[in-house]
Amino acid sequence: MTVLAFLGPEGTFAHAALRTMPTAAGAAMLPTANVTLAIDAVRDGAADGALVPLENSVEGAVPATLDELANGAPLVIAEETYLHVAFDLLTRRGRTLGDIRTVATHPHAEAQVRRWLIDNLPEADVVLVGSTAGAAQSVAAGDFDAAIAATVAGELTGLSSIAHDIADNPGAVTRFVLLTRPTPPPPPTGNDRTTLVAYLREDHSGALLEILTEFAARSVNLTRIESRPTKGRIGQYCFSIDCEGHIADERVGDAIAALHRVCADVRYLGSYPRRDGIQGAVPAGRADADFSGARDWLRQVRATGRC
Repeated sequence: MTVLAFLGPEGTFAHAALRTMPTAAGAAMLPTANVTLAIDAVRDGAADGALVPLENSVEGAVPATLDELANGAPLVIAEETYLHVAFDLLTRRGRTLGDIRTVATHPHAEAQVRRWLIDNLPEADVVLVGSTAGAAQSVAAGDFDAAIAATVAGELTGLSSIAHDIADNPGAVTRFVLLTRPTPPPPPTGNDRTTLVAYLREDHSGALLEILTEFAARSVNLTRIESRPTKGRIGQYCFSIDCEGHIADERVGDAIAALHRVCADVRYLGSYPRRDGIQGAVPAGRADADFSGARDWLRQVRATGRC
């Protein structure tokens, strides 16, 4: 049976996102205390895959996920999915806002409801914990007065929601990715995304421009780029990148190969179907046939000296 790890316990947004994926049908679900443990479960063979958050429309990238993908044994992204994120203030039955002195939640959740907390619970102490569902469990156990979590977390723990959908920016969406051990990518669909990490050979003027130019010259659109420290000396960074297209596409593969020439290292993290939109049209001169035609032309010139 397939085993899929996720940031647990049951009732987290990761759990909700995993349940929406056809891949999870019939799979055993393995809750873990944090993103690192979920990923470790895949690396050590305890799980076949791990669903973890990669980025949020309000807070941006999830550092723990980016850092794990950039370091340690290589993994690849097999799939992505998106989940609308709505937060409730959960507490034990019979309590009101006036009774709340402590609030537990996950750091990303706290950042998305910070203004609401200031306006409605300015005197409450906010305690950051490993997951929103874990916060709800702690409230049910009597450790805290309230939790900020998904509605389902309240249902699972018997808590009451005394404020619904309290995010400062309604409509927030979190992107989750399903990580597996390296395997050949699925065939291109025509609407794909490729993820990679590029490590600078050295810090110098124009280093980032060199990376961007390889994509721009081939009309490969970037949908995300983040800089992260390499955990070495200060000032050393790598770049986590998402781009439109599949590594099997000539222009994408050519751009990644070019990065391999100019960077200290490139870690390929998978090509997979894109779930958040439609890939733009391939500009003239950048289609697969254009690349193969250009290679044939160059081969002829080299062999005969004639165009």
